[in-house]
Amino acid sequence: QVQLVESGGGLVQPGGSLRLSCAASGSIFSIYAMGWYRQAPGKQRELVASIIRGGDTNYADSVKGRFTISRDNAKNTVSLQMNSLKPEDTAVYYCNVQGPIRAYWGQGTQVIVSS
Repeated sequence: QVQLVESGGGLVQPGGSLRLSCAASGSIFSIYAMGWYRQAPGKQRELVASIIRGGDTNYADSVKGRFTISRDNAKNTVSLQMNSLKPEDTAVYYCNVQGPIRAYWGQGTQVIVSS
């Protein structure tokens, strides 16, 4: 089965940086897009950033200019560089991979931005 494993979450002070990574393994023969979602307590899951195979990217307005998404198509990995972190960025971050038939989700990694 396909498995997505996230890493890089943790506790950071406001203004700090974290880098999240996601590695996809299993029978994924064609990945159309990869992205990161997040969900804070009491809020809906929202798209943070996504990147398609050709390299075009999309960002939520709240993270634009602070976060950068990148991927390695050959290794089926996607990363999210998060700079200038704010307390409002605190959430569980989920990796997402869109294949030709369905989407796949990671288990999530916690990001806490606090003093």
